[in-house]
Amino acid sequence: MTSKAKTPAVYYLRTSSAANVGADKDSDRRQREAVQAFAKRAGYELVGEGFYDAAVSGADPIDTRPGFRAMLERIEGNGVRTIIVETASRFARDLMVQEVGHAKLRERGIDLIAADNPGSFIDDTPTAKLVRQVLGAISEFDKAMTVAKLRGARERKRRDAGKCEGRKSHAERNPELVAPAKRLHRQKPKGGRMSLRAISAKLATQGFLNENGRPFAPASIRSMVK
Repeated sequence: MTSKAKTPAVYYLRTSSAANVGADKDSDRRQREAVQAFAKRAGYELVGEGFYDAAVSGADPIDTRPGFRAMLERIEGNGVRTIIVETASRFARDLMVQEVGHAKLRERGIDLIAADNPGSFIDDTPTAKLVRQVLGAISEFDKAMTVAKLRGARERKRRDAGKCEGRKSHAERNPELVAPAKRLHRQKPKGGRMSLRAISAKLATQGFLNENGRPFAPASIRSMVK
């Protein structure tokens, strides 16, 4: 008795935030394990490694994503007509992008399956479409709420601390450098206040150099003394 042949499929992973990308993060691992477990249960044979878009927004159209484009190019010639994702929001978090992207795949004869809800994309009944749209809207709303909360937290931190993000100033990175720079700037030798370039040269004689081992540029000195 021969066993039933498995349906070939590829799988797609996406992580929207760069903070969730890296060897010490588990987003791609979790997605991969969920897809692999589903494929094993449902009788799909995963062809090759998954296609991954790291730090790509779920609101980006599918044809602008490098990983997704590479996946479509690959399956054009290998006969695979099934794509598996962990959840519908991994395919697209924006409702319009999700519906338009799904329609484009259907036009190519490609099935899209969400491992957590296998029928959400395969079924194209009015009820299934409504459920898909509702879930997409909830996911879109959840993303917007998360962004709003993070923005609020940054604004509160900026009000309390005066700074929240961005590159650290020289005063934060190297206060031992800024103090003598300001002291030299306050000095008024004959001929007037020292120029920024002269301050840089003086600091260099004291062992204060930039990360390339050279005297600081005048613009850097200006940021230290302002």
